[in-house]
Amino acid sequence: MTAVLVAIDGPAGSGKSTLARGLARWLDLPYVNTGLMYRALTRRALDDHVDPGDVEALERLARTLDVDLDMTVEPPELRIEGVRPGQELTTPRVEGSVSLVSSHPRVRAVLVERQRDLAGDGAVMEGRDIGRVVLPQATVKIYLDATQDERAGRRTVERGVGSMAEALAARDRQDAKTNPFVPADDAIRLDTSGLTAEETLAEALAIVTERIAGKPS
Repeated sequence: MTAVLVAIDGPAGSGKSTLARGLARWLDLPYVNTGLMYRALTRRALDDHVDPGDVEALERLARTLDVDLDMTVEPPELRIEGVRPGQELTTPRVEGSVSLVSSHPRVRAVLVERQRDLAGDGAVMEGRDIGRVVLPQATVKIYLDATQDERAGRRTVERGVGSMAEALAARDRQDAKTNPFVPADDAIRLDTSGLTAEETLAEALAIVTERIAGKPS
């Protein structure tokens, strides 16, 4: 039986993580948040005093990053260096450098290979360039989007801090400059503006089940 691969792409705050985890639970598949891998690499580089622009050093760190799936939770999720990622990867220090770290093609090539291995038996994977680069053969590709105000509001709730509007706008500008996002041509766009997490999940499930059944969307 062919492994089911669901690729979810979109900008920060569009609801990728909530949707991907929900889909993984419904489909009984692992949930892979690729952004956490880049954040973990960024945190390790900063802790080791590695310049976020030092491609060779970052590539070496990426090759030694211990990443696997924690099969004791439902859905199975990423485990990095033996533990599940936490708030240590969402600090302003990490946020300020992750776009640059993730922009290096050689670094991305190493982590893309790891991500494909994690999805070998099927997965719901979210991040950037999942449908176009990491899993071009995905069963279904969804591109999530939302207005900037809505994305900022979600980030504020998610991070438990004051308004994230300025920080999100800065992240968007940095991503556009160092790591421009290009959705897959065959991705299905889902605008989550004004939708609850439950409504977004229901729409995405309809898309996924149609594709799995081999019906046109």
